[in-house]
Amino acid sequence: MAAAQASAPPPLLVDKVRFGWGGGRPALNGCSLRLPRPGLWMLVGSNGSGKSTLLRLIAGLLSSESGRITATSKPALVFQNPDHQLLLPSCGSDLQLGMPAGLSHEQRQARVELALERVGLSGMALRPIHTLSGGQKQRLAIAGALAGDAGLLLLDEPTALLDPTSQQEVLQLIRRLCSRSEAPLTALWITHRLEELDLCDGAVVMEKGQIGPWQPGPDLRRRLTPLPQGRAKR
Repeated sequence: MAAAQASAPPPLLVDKVRFGWGGGRPALNGCSLRLPRPGLWMLVGSNGSGKSTLLRLIAGLLSSESGRITATSKPALVFQNPDHQLLLPSCGSDLQLGMPAGLSHEQRQARVELALERVGLSGMALRPIHTLSGGQKQRLAIAGALAGDAGLLLLDEPTALLDPTSQQEVLQLIRRLCSRSEAPLTALWITHRLEELDLCDGAVVMEKGQIGPWQPGPDLRRRLTPLPQGRAKR
């Protein structure tokens, strides 16, 4: 297994990417990042350092001015606020939005049930989304990525608006999905909660559109002072 992982291409490669919003300092200036293997990888940095911009470039929502981004599986962005991406009335109907075309009704239903099961929401296909808790909505957003065949999850402070119990549930869910023996997922997770670094496979600091070297999460947590809370600048 280790030898196979060593010879496989990295799940994500960002090579000398540049992007600017127009005027002033570029948001990303020759930014490079390599995820070594499937797993849970975390990115920390001050507001305005370029973290959210980077995720949107990887997801294909923005186009870089130069450089290249290569992913070996489909990326899916999970927003800080799940209400910004849950669009239809029920859990099951929303999950079908991102599914591949050409599936039969039975195949679509099977995907809905499997995705809900994987995030701990079994039997909730008909449940109205407005009745869900914040943590359940975030897990449903993750289920939507799974139902759409995403293998690279891009999570932009996914626990920022959740209560402590839901924060742990979402973090542990992603940890499990990235640690499966078969077809593990890859996740790139932006966080301001330094305690979350203890569960990642590696962490990096982003400053002024540049990314530092990978470090063990607990080591980075000990080195960093607490970062200010609040929404990151886009």
